[in-house]
Amino acid sequence: MKHPSHTAKIAPERIAYEMASSGETLTFGELDSRSNQAAHGFRKLGVGPGENIALLFENCLDFVVLTWAAQRSGLFYTAISCHLTADEISYIVGDCAAKVLVVSSTFSEFLPAIQTACPDVRIFVSGGAEGAEQDWNAFERSMPTIPVADETVGADLLYSSGTTGRPKGVVREFTRQPIDTVIPPLMTVLCETMANMDDQSIYLSPAPLYHAAPLRTSMMAVMLGGKSIIMEQFDAGQMLQLIEKHRVTHTQVVPTMFVRMLRLPRAEREACDLSSLKVIFHAAAPCPQEIKRQMLDWVGPILIEYYAGSEANGVTVSTSEDWLKYPGTVGRSLIGEILVVDKDGKPLPVGEIGDVYFDSGIDFSYRADPEKTAKAYLRPGCSTLGDVGYVNAEGFLFLTDRASYTIISGGVNIYPQETEDLLACHPDVADVAVFGVPNEEMGEEVKAVVQLVDGIDPGPAKAEELMEFCRARLSRIKAPKSIDFREELPRTPTGKLTKRKLKDEYWN
Repeated sequence: MKHPSHTAKIAPERIAYEMASSGETLTFGELDSRSNQAAHGFRKLGVGPGENIALLFENCLDFVVLTWAAQRSGLFYTAISCHLTADEISYIVGDCAAKVLVVSSTFSEFLPAIQTACPDVRIFVSGGAEGAEQDWNAFERSMPTIPVADETVGADLLYSSGTTGRPKGVVREFTRQPIDTVIPPLMTVLCETMANMDDQSIYLSPAPLYHAAPLRTSMMAVMLGGKSIIMEQFDAGQMLQLIEKHRVTHTQVVPTMFVRMLRLPRAEREACDLSSLKVIFHAAAPCPQEIKRQMLDWVGPILIEYYAGSEANGVTVSTSEDWLKYPGTVGRSLIGEILVVDKDGKPLPVGEIGDVYFDSGIDFSYRADPEKTAKAYLRPGCSTLGDVGYVNAEGFLFLTDRASYTIISGGVNIYPQETEDLLACHPDVADVAVFGVPNEEMGEEVKAVVQLVDGIDPGPAKAEELMEFCRARLSRIKAPKSIDFREELPRTPTGKLTKRKLKDEYWN
């Protein structure tokens, strides 16, 4: 594995990045020159190794240049979701202690509020008017194209999506290392060892690059000398066309993307040649078993599922063969072992459900939140992402839900993911969330909130039909006691269901 600067020396005209819709490209030579210029720009602004910058961008080439500039100049870079409000953006910019914020001109409307909330942060606009005082592109072009003298590896400092609370930054101690280093190292194992990505790989990224998985994997593809094709936004039909057009070898999706692809007309799906695909990664959210079976029947045993988080404290991997042998598993740990413990931290026997910990020896912390950091650890090097599940005798992990979504009804623990997965497979259901709501007698009861397929009547009869659908396939305690309908459920652009927002409505 080599840094893109090495590929720039031997094949400067090779394309490193290409935007899917516009066709705009960035060669390895251009990436090397521009990332050096941006790195010099950050140094001129007084941002040194171990310090932080923040980036607010849609998927575009200017964004990837800035990430590589930070990566080769020892900076922590915080990529911010472009779907947040001005207040939420300002919170992250301040919380990560960014010295410089670079904003796409697409989001310049947020600048007055951010400048007021973060008066000490130097702010630039990318793609703005030529000659403007805060024009990042003009500033970048004025810098040298050679590497900075104190070149050292930087890393992302990403914030959680806030699905269970206010976003928190995941930080690691800064150490000077060669720029060939990729942080976190687990990505090397996943991409190079498990997926056999190399300089011939063509990686298609359909998700927002401010999210950990698409950002890190698209960077790994380029690190290995391959090509990353970046979709401006996800569209199921376009994705299939891009796979055929570019002979894509690797891609990464979340389960909601599987659902949208499977619900395309069969003729549209079968019209595209997907034979170039070697691996489809999927992660970030649980995948209903029936949806995964349909994908395996369609594309073959090329799915690799992994379980990890922005914390990069561990990873489990399940090949298609693993999953077919143990349906529902998210795989075995690649580093260290998985511990499942009770609420007192005592290890549980095989098959018993408890809190899931990575005993990997890898440490992290949540920025400015020692209490949340402490709660994540059983002991140094052994930490949790907040999920519950169990392992089988062969060490394969099965997740049942987030710990915070466990429903306790009459003293019995109910994990709503199973109910959610079942309803997601109903032909009339477009999206679904299942969680606990107050019950005077039992403490909590199971509630489902459903987004129906267009054209389906969201009346009492449909609610009763869906509840009976569950009662016929699950124990009655897991079946929803009531169902509400919404036009759309709150999901992040990366596909994560922000169930907290729904649940708060009923508890507040």
